[in-house]
Amino acid sequence: MHDIVIRGGTIVDGLGGEPFQADIAVDGNLITQIGEVSGEGREEIDASGKIVAPGWVDIHTHYDGQATWDDEMGPSSWHGVTTVVMGNCGVGFAPAKPDKHDWLIGLMEGVEDIPGTALAEGMTWNWESFPEYMDELEKMPRTVDVATHVPHGAIRAYVLGDRERPGAVPTDDDIEQMSAIVEEGLRAGALGFSTSRTTLHRDVDGELVPGTTATKEELIGIGRAMGRVGHGVFEMASDMKKEWNEFGWMGDLSRETGLPCTFAALQSIAKEMTLDEQIAATAEENAKGANIVAQIALRGNGIIMAWQGTVHPFVFKSAWKEIAELSWEEKYAKLQDPDFRKRMIEEESDYSETNPDLLPLAMVIANGWMLQFEMMDGFNYEPTAEESVAARAEAAGMTGPEYAYELLMREDGKGFIYYPILNYADGNLDFLHPLQHRDDTVNSLSDGGAHCGTICDAASPTFMLEHWVRDRERGTISIQNAVKRQCHDTARLYGLNDRGVLAPGFLADINVIDLDNIKLEKPWLAFDLPAGGKRLLQKAHGYDYTIKSGEITFVKGEVTEARPGGLIRGPQTVEMAEAAE
Repeated sequence: MHDIVIRGGTIVDGLGGEPFQADIAVDGNLITQIGEVSGEGREEIDASGKIVAPGWVDIHTHYDGQATWDDEMGPSSWHGVTTVVMGNCGVGFAPAKPDKHDWLIGLMEGVEDIPGTALAEGMTWNWESFPEYMDELEKMPRTVDVATHVPHGAIRAYVLGDRERPGAVPTDDDIEQMSAIVEEGLRAGALGFSTSRTTLHRDVDGELVPGTTATKEELIGIGRAMGRVGHGVFEMASDMKKEWNEFGWMGDLSRETGLPCTFAALQSIAKEMTLDEQIAATAEENAKGANIVAQIALRGNGIIMAWQGTVHPFVFKSAWKEIAELSWEEKYAKLQDPDFRKRMIEEESDYSETNPDLLPLAMVIANGWMLQFEMMDGFNYEPTAEESVAARAEAAGMTGPEYAYELLMREDGKGFIYYPILNYADGNLDFLHPLQHRDDTVNSLSDGGAHCGTICDAASPTFMLEHWVRDRERGTISIQNAVKRQCHDTARLYGLNDRGVLAPGFLADINVIDLDNIKLEKPWLAFDLPAGGKRLLQKAHGYDYTIKSGEITFVKGEVTEARPGGLIRGPQTVEMAEAAE
């Protein structure tokens, strides 16, 4: 008698081969048999006509705070994700001296748009060192497994104290202390180290994040600490300024330590190197023996703008600033007033308080009607120019501001406008298709748990299936390639060799998917974080079952009581001897 038998599904095993029909037996937390399973299961799942794939492994999330209080781990868990790696982009909450708690919250709030009030109320701070933080994470069972990086921002704050500010150059002793913290964290089970070197990342007061101005000596010193441990991924977001020679030192570090370096590869106005140049530099260093992997997103990294969100086209108007601190009910009443509406539409935006580095972005948010799109049910995340606010305003005989105002007022003031700030310079996603067939790229950058009032990309695996596999009219990707890239490839990058594949001896992390009916719901704004903090959420149809470590965690999108997930400590291996006959 097996614990679970999944019968008659189309197996997409994560290795990239052709799908095949078979049964899967699960015993305990492992897959024990694939083929024709004669024995019965205590739980029988009919997967006829369905795709059976590994659980998604999402390597770029920011659940560092949420994971200390939330066992469901939505929205990522709602989209078939069974493993998340957090602590990306150099932000996190350990190590943390007591007098730096508010500073670390401000850093996370500024960089990742996670409400500081929610973090302040939700976290217990029952830790100071990084190993103590991991011990705290280990206390709570969840629907998913969590793993983490040691974040650069927290390390610099811990070591430099009041000396930490943009441009601060650490001493050799400082670098030794930071390296020791990274080594300690990795020996406790962290899967890597992360940093951020982009001017788009700033704390809540607008200051550059700690890693932005870090020297090559500091970064390589930390990387060598990882080499002493013998495992770990060096993760980075960077503007790729040419004078920094990021690929040069990443290549040298990877060759010296034998460890992978990975970076966020995007079309971005902040990057001095084009995406093509970034990919070419990756290939050049790898040809010389490095292991550099580019993390790519499968759609435009888009701001979702709403009255109750973090930004919208009218946020820089004096009229808006007058009502910004009112309750939503009071705001909505003002927004419905014809005189106030007229003032909001006709008034010029005031950018006097905007950081000069972010001024181009602010101006597009306020006036970029050709680059903004109406979000509705069934929204296509690869919209055309004919679907822009500018085009639809012209067709309706309205100005851009008039049409945008009307969009935001829909559904009792809960309308959305989508602005793909990154990855949409061409007005389409064609450039991503060839990147789906490279060994030096991996599908990533969901930012699950972050950008709560602006972005909702935790649904990226579902978008991959709905758009890239099933619905896109040109340049689709095969189901087997999509699954491999979101399971096997992401898991292997981080040394998680026990998952991401359907085969005997591997973790029973499994999705049973109705591909014909896979569909993203329209996002919505919820106020369910601690202290009533807001976050954009998005659910999906088409996940019949999600199984984590042999226990069913979701059925038809509804969470069960099972919480088999926990903390991952260090690289994982497959113990084939544990697989049953």
